[in-house]
Amino acid sequence: MRGAEGLKRVAEGFRVGFPDRRVIVEDAISEGEKVAVRVTQQGTNEGVFQGINPTGKRVNVTAIAIFRVVNDRIAEEWLSSDHLGLLQQLGAIPTYGSR
Repeated sequence: MRGAEGLKRVAEGFRVGFPDRRVIVEDAISEGEKVAVRVTQQGTNEGVFQGINPTGKRVNVTAIAIFRVVNDRIAEEWLSSDHLGLLQQLGAIPTYGSR
């Protein structure tokens, strides 16, 4: 997803899929134009998320984002999140060693 509209669609998908979602900022570091943030996201899957019907499962997912901020606005973002772990916690993808 790109741009403000893409970000809005991603946020809406999480809001629908995990209406009780909490984002906990574990670390925030800035230098010059760059800000790095490490977060933990928690929530219960109570709505459809990326085509997956609600499971009622509680998830815990980590992510790291780096933002380039210009004139108090985000100009660029780089994101690395544990999407595989999220899908495994929902039961959409088996975990290693499970059948």
